Amino acid sequence: INAEYMGVSAPSQPDSSKVRHEWYQSGTHVNLTYFVKDRREKDVEISFQEQLMSIAVALDGGKEYQYTFCPLFGKIVPAESKYTVTKYKIEVSLKKGDSENWTALTKLDAIPKSTRPSNPYSKTKDWDRLEMQLEEEEKTEKLEGDAALNKLFRDIYGKADENTKKAMMKSFTESGGTVLSTNWDEVGSKKVEGSPPAGMEFKKYGE
Repeated sequence: INAEYMGVSAPSQPDSSKVRHEWYQSGTHVNLTYFVKDRREKDVEISFQEQLMSIAVALDGGKEYQYTFCPLFGKIVPAESKYTVTKYKIEVSLKKGDSENWTALTKLDAIPKSTRPSNPYSKTKDWDRLEMQLEEEEKTEKLEGDAALNKLFRDIYGKADENTKKAMMKSFTESGGTVLSTNWDEVGSKKVEGSPPAGMEFKKYGE
């Protein structure tokens, strides 16, 4: 098996309506497959941004599956990303912004290399227990720098409502990672400018 094309299952979702899905990647694309039958184009709504993908699927019985991946592990090209709806599944193709190998669908779900099994054929299947252990270790671990910032982002984002999540993603993306706001009323109607640390100047890439 070519490791470049090996798939990794996404983490469990918090939604009450579950839809089984898997993902895999190549050097140019990240591909997701949602296993849900008999959906039509009008039942599915998927949107792409440079560091975000959101999906909403109307299910039987008036239920709906919704999930937002952000920030994505790497940047994508929204104009070249697409999805197709067939009788048995929904397939999503994200065009990578570069050839970086993704270890997870989002930066927040990326598992540190030190915690991965060294044997790819390990028979260990108690992933729920492993996740609980990692969460406990993370609570007691003293983090610094980017690691501390990522944990703070994840903790706030995980408990936030949709408007708060949108505010966080919009402010973080538009400011180049220098501003993180949870107030959608404040940032929703205007562009969020970068706010560099004291004594430093904010410049766009290439200037």
